Amino acid sequence: MKKIKLLVLPIIALLVTSCSSVRVTTDYDTQTDFNQYKTFAFYKTGIDKAPISDLDKKRIMRSIEAELMAKGMTKSASPDVLVSLFTKSRERINVNDNYYGGFYYPWYYGPSPVTVSQYTEGTLFIDLLDADKKELVWQGIGTGALSTSSVERKEARIKEFVAEIMAEYPPNAKK
Repeated sequence: MKKIKLLVLPIIALLVTSCSSVRVTTDYDTQTDFNQYKTFAFYKTGIDKAPISDLDKKRIMRSIEAELMAKGMTKSASPDVLVSLFTKSRERINVNDNYYGGFYYPWYYGPSPVTVSQYTEGTLFIDLLDADKKELVWQGIGTGALSTSSVERKEARIKEFVAEIMAEYPPNAKK
């Protein structure tokens, strides 16, 4: 029985860590010089359309603001770029067949070798629009499992999403 537990623990750890990562993609206007953008403001019209609570909007906006300020940008009433956001979520179901390597251990008479888990996957879109042209110049998209177990964990997960997405801004920056 101990051998079985030792085999199962690394698999569970892998599943838990794989659910916690944020998958990020970005898209941007290749003709835009991102060095010209020094100031930002939030685009209220776009943010109001996001289908999440006002508390979560505030958390996301605070995280974005912190990330942009860390990059040397400042918040302004007459900004170079407008920041908008949008969110989507959907329920996901994982079905794991626990036949290790295609074989079921016959001496293990425990529960069914198939496990099913359900979680909510969220997607956060962060859009940067040129304030003069009112055109989208950069978009970052982060997708991953959401945490709703506590306010602290939710805040930490939002910060993680935003940090992972904003790590890709500005494009072509030296890392």
